[in-house]
Amino acid sequence: MKYKGIILAGGNGTRLYPCSSVVSKQLLNVYDKPLIYYPLSTLMIAGIKDILIISTPDQIDQFKKLFADGSHLGISISYKTQDKPNGLPEAFILAEDYIGDDNVCMILGDNIIFGNDLDNILKESQKDKGSTILSYPVRDPERFGVIEFENFDQGRVLSIEEKPENPKSNRALIGIYFFDNKCIDYAKSISPSKRGELEIIDVIKKYLDQDKLNVKNLTRTMTWIDAGTFDSLLLASNFVSNHEKIQSYKISCPEEVAYKNKWINGKQLLSLSEKCMKSGYGKYLKSIIENY
Repeated sequence: MKYKGIILAGGNGTRLYPCSSVVSKQLLNVYDKPLIYYPLSTLMIAGIKDILIISTPDQIDQFKKLFADGSHLGISISYKTQDKPNGLPEAFILAEDYIGDDNVCMILGDNIIFGNDLDNILKESQKDKGSTILSYPVRDPERFGVIEFENFDQGRVLSIEEKPENPKSNRALIGIYFFDNKCIDYAKSISPSKRGELEIIDVIKKYLDQDKLNVKNLTRTMTWIDAGTFDSLLLASNFVSNHEKIQSYKISCPEEVAYKNKWINGKQLLSLSEKCMKSGYGKYLKSIIENY
């Protein structure tokens, strides 16, 4: 079954004020590229070419200016507005016509996921039936949705709790989710939580109740950063900067992913490089053609 992608790039971004008061937080830079390049690249690495960006009415045009229809990357990007933050599952309701009969992979616009085995994990997740979520070990699980396992090695889940006072494990639910088409009906069936929003945990529990929830546990060879605060944004920038200087290749470069996936050719990549040659980013894009 085909998967379509959704990037959630809305919210008020209050944890990044005043920087996010005039620009979407997903357009703030993480070292040498906008934050949204990272989740976009993740979807592209997963082989997903149809992507919907959901943002606020006052910010949506910023993304349209950056990406247009996505054809320069060999993909199709559409846009939808969310008037106010009513919770992550509302994305499925807003995108019902866009999703159609397909499955969906939703990723949060401030999440950075990186690792050598990422492409295999993302592609294997699309083969599972029902829903697949990813977990990552954290030091402060009380800040996240926490997964309690019946069998860790087999990815069998016993329970999921949102920001528990006494976490039953240190495995946090990270901001990328694979769902079959039933997620739309499940999103419509749940009620807002005490904070007045639809909770993604409640949709995931629907799959858990049906014994159709799968978990891929990321290992220490992987990196996940929720770049929604000043400290985590700085951490992410330093991580990307250090890695790129040591390894000499970029993390989450959508133009590179498009070229590797053969969605664009060398001539198209060269054209993209010429637009940003003075920044050094363009020189890297040009070098890709020479090195592949």
